[in-house]
Formats: sequence, structure tokens, C-alpha cells
Amino acid sequence: MSLTEITVTDPAESVQRPPAEVRFAAELARLRAADTAARPPGWALSVQAARRFVVGDPALGVSRKFVGDPSLIDRALITLATSRGLMLVGEPGTAKSLLSELIAAAVSGDSTLTIQGGAATTEDQIRYSWNYALLVAEGPSTRSLVPAPLLRGMAEGRTVRFEEITRCPLEVQDCLLSPLSDRVLAIPELTGPESMVFARDGFNIIATANTRDRGVNDMSSALKRRFNFETVFPIADFDTELTLVADEAARLLARSGVTAEPRRDVLEVLVTTFRELRSGETARGDSMDRLSAVMSTAEAVSVAHAVGLRGWFLRGEPGNAEDIVACLAGTAAKDNADDLAKLRRYLAQQITWRDGDQWRALHQARHLLPG
Repeated sequence: MSLTEITVTDPAESVQRPPAEVRFAAELARLRAADTAARPPGWALSVQAARRFVVGDPALGVSRKFVGDPSLIDRALITLATSRGLMLVGEPGTAKSLLSELIAAAVSGDSTLTIQGGAATTEDQIRYSWNYALLVAEGPSTRSLVPAPLLRGMAEGRTVRFEEITRCPLEVQDCLLSPLSDRVLAIPELTGPESMVFARDGFNIIATANTRDRGVNDMSSALKRRFNFETVFPIADFDTELTLVADEAARLLARSGVTAEPRRDVLEVLVTTFRELRSGETARGDSMDRLSAVMSTAEAVSVAHAVGLRGWFLRGEPGNAEDIVACLAGTAAKDNADDLAKLRRYLAQQITWRDGDQWRALHQARHLLPG
């Protein structure tokens, strides 16, 4: 099978995680058809329609995709309509990347112009690089130029996503200064009009950074001034978080070939455990050891998925509390070995007073933790 055949296959069916504009193509089409409001220059949807894409619109059959303060969506969209970039900050697992993807899909119809920040990220991966065979044969030209997401976003008038920007070295981050302030990208290897790429209407940047990485490669003051900062907070309401975990886990399990729905009582135990280990306080107000590991909603979804897979593929049934313990071990011991001891104390001391078969099973399964 050729690469062309692989990519032409229906992405909604064959790709593990299609981009938002593919997953929700029908919703975007309905929003565009019904969109009569004024649009910022270069946008695929109006601000109102883009907001409805993220927060949902039952009348048009548009699902809610982000659980959070709707006013955050309003501020984020208005920021992108200005000359400032949008910076989403918050704890790991608060759906910053998901939100940036959804907004980019709504604003530009394309969420794939993405830069993944890291210690090895270079300016070539952000701006542009060269086809060195053509460069040697013909010299610098537009034919030998290989555009990276930033150049493409400016030339095409699209939203560029920069994930985990503070994981990049400071000098790499600062290559965004001119595109954000002057809306221009210089290509000094070329001459004439081709040596400057001016941003078209619709171009802007959404960057994300988690608060646990503060100080790793903190942004320069000059770059900070070119962004509006918005904080994405964890989900405060238990029922909202439980519903989100249940819906996402069911979707992931269905894609994994599991036909059994996750048990609600098992998910209640899972979400409660995550919230208490995250906050350092039980439901009745007792203080307890807080884990240093990330016990986010996104991590809870991942564990719920693993619990369902264990139950289905090992026993042919939905997952149970024993599966929670088995899957929690890898989550709790990621960053600090002491977290495993804290988890062991939690299972031994903090759940004996609770009612319910799954809580009793969780307590009895504490011996499944390693060590």
C-alpha cells in the first residue's frame, strides 16, 4: 500500500485521533451554513459561531466539547481577533491543548499547523528549513524552501498552535517576536519580494504552557507582552468531571473495540480518588497526603480507559475497582517514588469509612500495588 492510499483512507475511521476539523466536520458545516454574523477578516466562522462550536449549540446539533467557563472562550476568541497572541496556561491535564485545537479548527478550519515545544525544538521546525538537495543544485529559492507551521500560517492566514512553549529554549521562543509584533517573517537567504513573508488576515498564534513548567524556560518579557494570558482551571464540580470522564472513556473504549459500557459506580470511585489525591482532602474534610504526580481529569480519562480495557480483554466484562488499583500504580509513581507510598496509605486509611461495594473492593485490592 502506498502512502497516498494510506492518507486517502477515510481519516475518521482509520486514524486513531483525527483533528477536530475532521471529527466535527458535520458540525462545522452546519455552523457555517447558519452563520450570518460578521466575521473578523480571514476567519472561517464568526466569533459567535466559533463560540458555539466549542461550548455547544443543541439547536444545531453541535456538541459541547470543552467543560469550563464560557467567558474564557469569549476572551480567547476576541484575543485572536486582535494583534496579540493567545497564551493558555494552567495545570497539566486541564485541556489547554484541546481548547487550542478546537479554537483553531473553528477560526481557521485547520488545527494541524502545530509546533510541539521541547528541549530539541529548533527554529527550523518553527519557521522554515531547506530541501538541501535542491539548495545545493539551485541555490536558495522558493522551490528549495520547506515551510514550517509559522511560515505557512502567516502566508495562508491561519492559526498556528505552539504547544508547551516554555519547554523550548529562550532563544527559540524569541523567533516569534517579529511575527507577533510586525506580522512579518524575514527569509534572509532569499532576495527581492520573496525575502519577506507578510502575515495575511486570519493569522495568529495560540500557545500553551503548564504551570508546573514555570521556570524551565520562562518567556522573555518582550514575548510575554505580545500575548494575552488566560488561565484554564481544573473542573471544580464533581458531577461535571464525572460526566466528562464517563463520556470520554466510553468514546475511547468504543474505538478500542470494547462493547461494554464503563460502570458508573466504578467511575465514581475513580473520579473521587483522583480529586482527593489531587487536592489533599477527602470528601468529608479530612486532610491527607497530596500526590506530586499529575492527577488531572485527562489522567483520570486515561486510567478509566485502561480500566475498561483490562476488564474487557482479560475477563470479558467492564472494569472494576481492582483494575483501578492496578492502573493507578503507573499513574502515581511517575514523578516521585514517595507517591506510591502515599497512594498505599490512602487505600489503607482513607476509604474504610465509605459505603459501597466498589469502595470495599478498592480497599481490599490495595495489595495489588507494587512494592
